[in-house]
Order: sequence, then structure tokens, then C-alpha cells
Amino acid sequence: MRKLERLLLILGALMLVLYVAAHIHRTVLSNAGLHRFKSQQVTSAAEPLRGTISTAHPDFSLWSGKRIKEYQESLAAHFAPAIAILRIPKIQLEVPVIEGTDDLALNRGVGHIAGTAKPGEHGNMGIAGHRDGFFRGLKDIGLGDTIEIVLPGRTDTYVIDQIRVVDPNDVSVLRPRPRATLTLVTCYPFYFVGSAPQRYIVQASILDSASASDQAHGQWPTKPAP
Repeated sequence: MRKLERLLLILGALMLVLYVAAHIHRTVLSNAGLHRFKSQQVTSAAEPLRGTISTAHPDFSLWSGKRIKEYQESLAAHFAPAIAILRIPKIQLEVPVIEGTDDLALNRGVGHIAGTAKPGEHGNMGIAGHRDGFFRGLKDIGLGDTIEIVLPGRTDTYVIDQIRVVDPNDVSVLRPRPRATLTLVTCYPFYFVGSAPQRYIVQASILDSASASDQAHGQWPTKPAP
């Protein structure tokens, strides 16, 4: 009996060590994408990052249990480095932008929509995210709020000028506009049970001196109804 007790104690200790090691491994991987990107930026940027928001531990307070679980499971998977970082200061969101919109990309961060302008390019850049994960906070932003796309050596700032709800097959929101545009896409309603029937669209134009003047005078379009 004593030998059996010792064996059980040893097995219990080993299981505890493995659990702790796995937890540390997940934590390291969860920061890998952002840390790699920021290391590249520090090396190549002419000036440091402005107003960094920590995302070492995402705020799960608005997330669904299913999305939290899938995010945690994605941490053990290998993935390509982030192509940019998306920041929305109003909702304290900072998340890596990953190429593609497959399950892994959208569980780990937000995904660049294929066929749209890439970060740093002129055109309409589409980025998708889960409504019950990183993009649930979109429900709390409004016209005139800013969105940042962080690239090595520069940060492009966009100002929200349109928010609307469309059908899933309405791809017109990804068409180029006269000015460089950022389009965020997520499912809607945010708390719908099951597969959400619509898409919540946030569009923002790149900020320049002219748009900065408009913002100072409060000249923003009216938020359209769904």
C-alpha cells in the first residue's frame, strides 16, 4: 500500500508539473504575434509606438464562453506573424491582424479579408473579427472615433464615418472609396443565439489634415439606421 501511495503521489506531482508547463507555454504563445511585430517595429521605426495598449491578457468580459475556449485552444497552434496591429483606443482594443479569415486566424486575432487592400496600401482594407470575441466591443464605438493600423515605422489613423448593418451577401461595403478606407466586418446581432443573420459594418477614412479640420468642427455624417 505504501508503494502504491508513493506511486500515486509521484503521478500527481508529474501531472501538476505538466499542467503548469502547458499553462506557461500557452501564455508565451499568446503574446508571440504581438511581441514579434513590436520587435520589428522597434528595430525599423523612426519613432516609438504611441499609446500602446497591453493585450497580454485579452479582456474576456464581453466574450462568449465558446469564444474564450477557442481562443485558448488556438494558442498552441503555429501561425504566421501578424501583418499589422489594429487599435481602437475608445474600447481599449489592440489585436494582431492576421492574413486570412480561417478559424485559426479569427480565434487568435482578427483577419485581413483576401482581395482587399493590404495594410499600408491605398484602397479599401477589409478586416473581419468574431462578434463574440475581439469585435464585440464594436457595439460601443461611434462616428468620429479613431482606429489605428500600426505598421513597422508608421501608424495610419482612420476616423469612423459610417456604421451600418447589411446582408451577408452584400459585398459592396468592400468596394474602393475615393479615399483610403478601413472596413471592419463582424456578424450581427452581437448577442444572437446561433448563426447571426446579418453583418455589422464599420467604415473609416484615413485621417489627413483636411479630415482633422472637419473633426474639429464636428462635421461627421449621421449614423444610418440598420
